[in-house]
Amino acid sequence: MAVIYPVVLCGGSGTRLWPRSRKDAPKPFLPLVDEDTLFEATLRRCADPQRFGPSVVVTGVGHRTHVEAQAASFPGTRVIVEPMARNTAAAIALAAHRVPADAVMLVCPSDHHIADTEAFRDAAVTAAKLADEGWLVAFGITATSPETGYGYIRRGTPLAGGFEVERFVEKPDLQTAMSFLADGSYSWNGGIFAFRAGTFLEELARHRPELAKAVSEAVAGGHEDGALFHPDAGAFATIEPESVDYAVMENTARAAVVPVSMGWSDIGNWHALRDARVGDAEGNRTRGDVELVDCRNVLAETDGPRISVIGLEDVAIVVDGNEVLVTTMAGAQKVGKLAGAANQ
Repeated sequence: MAVIYPVVLCGGSGTRLWPRSRKDAPKPFLPLVDEDTLFEATLRRCADPQRFGPSVVVTGVGHRTHVEAQAASFPGTRVIVEPMARNTAAAIALAAHRVPADAVMLVCPSDHHIADTEAFRDAAVTAAKLADEGWLVAFGITATSPETGYGYIRRGTPLAGGFEVERFVEKPDLQTAMSFLADGSYSWNGGIFAFRAGTFLEELARHRPELAKAVSEAVAGGHEDGALFHPDAGAFATIEPESVDYAVMENTARAAVVPVSMGWSDIGNWHALRDARVGDAEGNRTRGDVELVDCRNVLAETDGPRISVIGLEDVAIVVDGNEVLVTTMAGAQKVGKLAGAANQ
């Protein structure tokens, strides 16, 4: 089997986790679930020399300092510094030009939580075998609730270790999501993919030739700086931003899916973060100086002032410096709309 090169996509600011996540300390670089930051945990999951080669991180200029500092514990990690954000199709294409054409790329977001590392690694090996056969493989996360914030994948014809993709589905409404859960043939699309670098570039050129050409020119005009690679900014700026899902995965005739149950969460808001942490007997999760009385399913954390709460359920209370957030879990999706989060 070809060497598996983890490709870690590291961007975004995680405004729905304000006030903890901010521009100067964004979500991937915070220890939100365990002692590791989400970025460090991503690199650590792939730090198995029996199954993986050194990681390639694709990040932006604004995250470079964080990436270099936290990747220092993982020797051999290479970093591609995008001059500006152009979404995931371009980011993955950059990485595809920087590894051997026959290498299998394992594309991983840097800010997700995966509780079962071995299940992840086993799925990666299964996906890599399909990728070696020319498939472009998505991880199909076991759907455990009718989530409306995720895309879905419907499984089709069986393959060795997986299935052909019958179709990708955009974020559904609640009734549709409930029907997907009842159907049993739908998985969440967690944004984790495996494919040969050469196969991906061929499919990108077939379906998005202008994007493929611009990335190729950006790489040809780029330069190395130690473990860093800087694409040519002028060529890269001409790219029309597009996700890998829209640009390639929903268009290719070779899309496959490997189902996996691995305790996955995108940690997309305070509700998701609460559920990713281990709680007490009442489902409460606390950090810092916190006292709860008669509370259930409360997330409360502070880096300073004491938090005291009585008789509340399903709320998040977060104190970070001079900022205080109080939200119901039902309202957690709207945190990014707050003026404080937008301005950070």
